[in-house]
Amino acid sequence: MSVSHSKRVCQIIKLKPEAEEEYIKIHAEVWPGVLAALERAHVVDYSIHYYAPLQLLIANFKYIGADYEGDMKKVAEDPETQRWWKVTDGMQESFNQGAEGSGKEVPWWATLPEVFRFEGKA
Repeated sequence: MSVSHSKRVCQIIKLKPEAEEEYIKIHAEVWPGVLAALERAHVVDYSIHYYAPLQLLIANFKYIGADYEGDMKKVAEDPETQRWWKVTDGMQESFNQGAEGSGKEVPWWATLPEVFRFEGKA
């Protein structure tokens, strides 16, 4: 079911080749506190895909709240999420010049513009 007031977000980042196995392994059991922070921030339908030939991680999620920037700031301030990012950031390489890690001023994951959407019939 589509939520008419939702915001779709697609982001990419490069996965370091030596981290592939560990990254996939830890994402099989994401920490409950990290998932709770996303839920509190009105993030739903979150998935990360991996394209191994280019070492690309591609994340997609829907935001169904009313204050995207404010909710993302709350996620970045969450202690459990900060601990998670300390583990995962070291496995990744940002495409954003000047990025220093998740939750910092320059976004760690690059956000992609939407160029096409087909929702079909409700």
